[in-house]
This record gives sequence, C-alpha cells and structure tokens, in this order.
Amino acid sequence: MTEDTIGTQGCLSFLVRHAWLSMRTVVAEALAAHGLSVAQFATLMKLDEQPGITVADLARAMSSARQSANQLLAGMERAGLIERRPHPRDRRAQQTFITDAGRERLRAAIPAVQEVEAVLQEGFSAHEREVARTWLLRMAGAATSSEEEIPTV
Repeated sequence: MTEDTIGTQGCLSFLVRHAWLSMRTVVAEALAAHGLSVAQFATLMKLDEQPGITVADLARAMSSARQSANQLLAGMERAGLIERRPHPRDRRAQQTFITDAGRERLRAAIPAVQEVEAVLQEGFSAHEREVARTWLLRMAGAATSSEEEIPTV
C-alpha cells in the first residue's frame, strides 16, 4: 500500500472517527438510562471542571458551533441541569454553571460510562491505554493550538 492509497485501515483520521462513533453509540445507550445525551454528559463534565466558563469557550472546548452550544444549553437549562448568568466584565457574554441537580445527574452517570469504557478497554494493557491516552491528548492539542492552518476538505 502506498502513501497515496492508504485505505481506511491506514488513515488515522478515519480510524479515530470510526472508533469514536462506535464508542459513542454504546456510551449513549448507557447514558440514556440517566436521561442524558453524550453531548449533555460532556457539557456537565466540562462545567464541573470549569465553573463559569463562557458559552463561547464551552463551544470551543466541545468542538461545537456557538449556536449549537446555545441550543444544547437552553434544553439543559430548562431541565435544571445548568444555569447561565451574565458575565461580570463582558456584557455580551454569559457564564455557565452546573446546578446541584446537574452535578447529581453527572455523578450518577459517571459509573455507567466508566463501566462501558472498562469493557471496551478489555485486552489492552495499562501501558497501551496510557499510550493511547497520551497520543489522543497530543493530537487534540496539536489540532487546536497549531499556528499553521490545517487544511480541511
């Protein structure tokens, strides 16, 4: 196989996408029992880590458009999982916070996600899991902090 004809088995972008979509399906099934979508779960995790993050920064962190993030947050706010408040220094921005109800839902769902991940990781050594984690973190960081423009299709 040449570099020009790497196919789906040699294209890392395709493999990462395929792995994510496969994982997302089983994680979504586990989260459904807790009344959460994958996007809502990820949002609650981020808000738990970074209370007061702006909607714009949350959208960037979630690799989402600001409009999509606002729609997601509106539903979560109606459900009492998050709250938005005016930013104290920027009247155009809003800060976003997880509520106690959101934190309870997150805490209840975390073991279900961990269980799914444990099953998916069976057969991998601790070293292999750490290498994969390191690689994914570096790739995500390189893609978001690159000074060069990354070509898109």
